[in-house]
Order: sequence, then structure tokens, then C-alpha cells
Amino acid sequence: MQIYSVSMFRSFPLHFGRKEETPDIQKNSTQKTTNTETPFIDTQTVLNMTQKKGERIMKKSIKDLGDIEGKRALVRVDINVPLDADKNVTDDTRIQAILPTINYLKDKGAKIILMAHLGRPKGEWNPEFSLEPVAKYMSDMLGEEVLFVAAPVGKGAEKELENLKDGQIALLENIRFYKAEEAKDDDMTFANELAKLGDFYVNDAFGAAHRNHTSTAKLAKVLKPAVSGLLMEKEIRCLSQALDNPTRPFTAVVGGAKVSSKIGVLENLSDKVDNLIIGGGMAYTFAKANGGHIGNSICEDDQLEVAKAIEKNAAEKGVRLVLPIDVLVTDDFSGNGTNKFVDVNNIPDGFEGVDAGPQTRKEFEDVIKSSKTILMNGPVGAFENPAFAEGTKAVLAAIIDATENGATSVIGGGDSVSAAKKLSDADKYTHVSTGGGASLEFIEGKVLPGVAALDDK
Repeated sequence: MQIYSVSMFRSFPLHFGRKEETPDIQKNSTQKTTNTETPFIDTQTVLNMTQKKGERIMKKSIKDLGDIEGKRALVRVDINVPLDADKNVTDDTRIQAILPTINYLKDKGAKIILMAHLGRPKGEWNPEFSLEPVAKYMSDMLGEEVLFVAAPVGKGAEKELENLKDGQIALLENIRFYKAEEAKDDDMTFANELAKLGDFYVNDAFGAAHRNHTSTAKLAKVLKPAVSGLLMEKEIRCLSQALDNPTRPFTAVVGGAKVSSKIGVLENLSDKVDNLIIGGGMAYTFAKANGGHIGNSICEDDQLEVAKAIEKNAAEKGVRLVLPIDVLVTDDFSGNGTNKFVDVNNIPDGFEGVDAGPQTRKEFEDVIKSSKTILMNGPVGAFENPAFAEGTKAVLAAIIDATENGATSVIGGGDSVSAAKKLSDADKYTHVSTGGGASLEFIEGKVLPGVAALDDK
């Protein structure tokens, strides 16, 4: 059978094999395979597919480590959670997402040392971005102390961690307090310092997997084994199955403000989907490219030819491009002015489009409900304002309806995820990604350094 590589998405024959033995952490072991083909992309195989065009490279996961009792697991996680003015965690979704990996390592008796970042301190020690409140929150949530280590590297860190017990959890201070974390050079000094803290490396930070940073990529080169966690596995499995092995019809909903930020997504999806729904601010660039009058709506004039090329490409590949018919427009973005529905190609001067209209919603809903695989990347309106949220709410409801009728649904991208949580029950989708930029780049077909750096089988 034919599938696509996770990043370049070029087809190549792939035979899936079943693992018959688990390698020990301190030795390499050859994976045994059978000749039986599996008619779907299974979790482990998808995780192990990588970024080299036309080439299959198997990657290790925590399930391949064998006996890790008493070993120090240095785990990169993404717990970049929102805090209020009193430093209370206001959304613990990302913390909840790493619990399967933490619990797996605890059950195996490993000592768990978490590395993470919070915000963008830009290499400066800034208490506003300290992870200490997160450590306290996790302690309360787990009912056990999560040891907070104020200095991630050096003798101080080694001293604090030397008495860590099997199954105990520690959280290092914000790794981005060090300029070397985000350095773009090839200096491995910081990676070597961090490596002293662990016996093996785990990357479970899909949300940071697109960053070529020390803790997400360089460290995997010096601390071995370097494997993936369960969240990383789930993210790649769900996104890959939607993109590479969809049950058809396959529909993608792509929204957001700018065509320029989604060119790669639109081009890559045009090779894969049956239906491509375009909404949000970028739809007005398409409308103007086709001669429509869009009033004061957001538009990238330098992307008009790009929009035409995307339409032409979709038509040549037999992809149904679904654009808005009517839209909600306003003369006051606060929502307190005059709001009305008009034809997308006849928006009055002084008004701007802010949401999908009723005809458009019906068209989007019909396409989605007839689909068996749905991928959403971007809202179809300015959903942050309740007055402009009905279009996105209708799309999400249609996706849930399709999911309840057997479709596979994946919500990927920061704004899409925010909308799904705000306007619907996020548990009703097949998968809601924890990675904004990472899921966007994955859908584009780009290399994710945090995945590429992991050990091959």
C-alpha cells in the first residue's frame, strides 16, 4: 500500500511490522518484523515515521526502553499554561495532557525530571515567568510534592536532585531563562550540562516540537536513549492518520486572518483533501481576487495572485473549494454598531466582514456532515467576540455531529483549539491538538526538529 511521510508527504511503500521484543535501555536491539501488512497507520508506526523524503526511519518511544527502574528520565514537556495576576493556573489542559507519560514513568519506577518553558523571557531571569507556581499547582493536583528546582543546571541542580526517589517528580525552573536554550548556533555546551541530570531523554512537548532549541533537539543528540513520550505519540498518530490515511470524503476547514500565514497549509492540503473550506479573514482576499467588493474587510493585496493560484490548483486536482456566500459585516468591531448580513462580494464601504452568514454556515455544515474525516485549522470568524462567533460555533457543531456519526475529527492550531474549548465540548472531537505552531507546521509538511532528533530504532 502507499502512504505519505510525516513531513514531506511524498508517497512511498511501507510494510508495517509487529514488535516482538523490547530493547533494554542500555543496549540496542533489532526489531523483528513479519510480512503482514496492516491496512491502517498504527500508532507506533506513525510515531516512527520521520522527515526524510521517501525514507522510513523507525524512532524509539518510552515503550521501547525496557527496565527503567531507578533511572533518571529527563523529560521535555510543554506546560506553558496561562496564569492570572495572582499566579494561579487558569487552564491546565497542557498539564493534563502530559499525565499519561508521567504516570507511565512512575509505574516503571523512573525518577522524573521535567523541563519546560513559560512565556518568552528572552534569556533573562524574570520572576514573572517562573515555573514555581506551576510546580505548586501540580503538587496540589497530584496530591504529592513536585520538587521545584530553582536552577536547571549546575551543582545546585545536581545537589537538589541527588535524593530524588523512584517515581518522584521534579520540575526545573524555566529553561528559557538561559539564552543558550534558544541559541541558533551549534554549541552543545548547554546541552551537555543538561544531560548530566538524566540517564535518558524523553520529548513529550509536541507544542514545542517545531523549535530547534537545546531542550527540544540538541539535548537528544547527547543524552541517550532519546525517545518520545505518549503525548507526542498521540499527536503524531492523530494528525498523520487524518492527513495520510483518511477515510473519505476528507474535508479541511482552514480559517484565520491571513492567506500568507496559511499558504503552506493550503498547498499541502490541496494534495490530500476532497473538500477545502476557506473561512475567516483570508476569505476576503479570495473574494477580492475574484472581483468582489469587500468594503473595509481585511485583505492582503499582495496575496491576490496566490489566492487565484490556490483556486486553480484545487480545480486541477479535483478538490472542491468551498468559499463564503454571505457574511456578517459590521461598522464597529466591538460589535456595538450596525451588524448585518450581505453577499460576500458586495460588502458596503465602511463595513468589514467578521463572520460567516447563514447561507455560508449551511453550506459549510452540509459539506462537513457528509465527510468521514475532518481537519480544522483556524476559525471562520472573529469568534473572540460573542457577536461574531455564530459561524465558528456552527462549524464546530457540525464537526461534532459528524464525529458522533463515525467521522474522525482533528482540531489543530492555536485559534481553532481556543474556539473549540470556548464554543463547544472539546471532548467530543477525535483529537484536539496541544500544539499551535507545531500542528500548523506539521499540516504544512515541515520538519519538526523535536521529532527528527529522537533516536532511530
